[in-house]
Amino acid sequence: MALFGVRVVELAGLAPGPFCGLVLADFGAQVVRVDRPNTSGDVSGLARGKRSLVLDLKRPQGVAVLRRLCAQVDVLLEPFRPGVMEKLQLGPQILLQENPKLIYARLSGFGQSGRFSKVAGHDINYLALSGVLSKIGRSGENPYAPLNLLADFAGGGLMCALGIVMALFERTRSGKGQVIDVSMVEGTAYLSSFLWKTQKLGLWDQPRGQNLLDGGAPFYTTYRTSDGQYMAVGAVEPPFYQLLVKGLGLKSDELPSQMSTTNWPEMKKKFADVFSKKSKAEWCQIFDGTDACVTPVLTFEEALHHDHNRERGSFVTDEEQHVSPRPAPLLFSTPAVPSTKRNPFIGEHTEEILKELGFNQKEIDQLHSDRIIESNKPKANL
Repeated sequence: MALFGVRVVELAGLAPGPFCGLVLADFGAQVVRVDRPNTSGDVSGLARGKRSLVLDLKRPQGVAVLRRLCAQVDVLLEPFRPGVMEKLQLGPQILLQENPKLIYARLSGFGQSGRFSKVAGHDINYLALSGVLSKIGRSGENPYAPLNLLADFAGGGLMCALGIVMALFERTRSGKGQVIDVSMVEGTAYLSSFLWKTQKLGLWDQPRGQNLLDGGAPFYTTYRTSDGQYMAVGAVEPPFYQLLVKGLGLKSDELPSQMSTTNWPEMKKKFADVFSKKSKAEWCQIFDGTDACVTPVLTFEEALHHDHNRERGSFVTDEEQHVSPRPAPLLFSTPAVPSTKRNPFIGEHTEEILKELGFNQKEIDQLHSDRIIESNKPKANL
């Protein structure tokens, strides 16, 4: 696998950090997640292929253990607000001095500097500050966030994984590690570069929900079918649009020009009326295999069983029969091989990891006694 041999320490946090760690683990990295004591379980569900070490970082003995761990790894992934790691004596100045090759990835909502850097926030707040949220929503309605995918996972976790891989590559030339400052606000804004670069081309000069790609166009939106399901339409280019019109049983010479924006509301009503006359399955029969850019809006269960996804093996099943998407992209020479084992229990690998660091059993027993660490080994099935 592409990242085989790369050792990562992931400090437990919410969605973005665990997703970043998941990407690294899926592509071969050895990821140790450092969990807090007295934690009931992993709320992210993104622990595939990782090991869990429980450590109390609020006490000097726990900090000493983490420093010993970071001295031997390639990457530290931390998801806290700026200043937290410095207060713990775990800031980059200290850890990079002890391990100059360390990639110190700092993943936060607002970044390591700026007036908002130390305040709380969530995906919707980062999305709002990036400017992107203002572009998402139906005409005449409030902006709305597309779940927490954009800022948390794309602008945050995925950008952080990209930064780590680039830093690892740079280290092959310089031999040195570095600090990575991942701001979910900036990551999300960067994802919207196309929007920024095309503002002057007229693609976004109308109010929200009335533009070409935000639901304003009748040929780039979704329509309800007779059985209460939905079809997605993306027939932007004229040849594709003509196939859409043909599939709907309409005649182009009886419709306004495709790009007549003043007629878009009327055309959307006409298209909606036509789509409402047939079921989703019937529309699939008409459009599947054509270039009309019309596809069904699938549920998770439907996506799992769709012929195209099954042919590509787009989903994987673990030993507990839980299904999740296969890692992407597909590397032909060094593909990801995601673990099919269950997610680790909190603290399942504590003693195992400490022994790898050189701790003897007496030291481990003392850390247990002082409640610096916790172990939670699975019980044998009798």
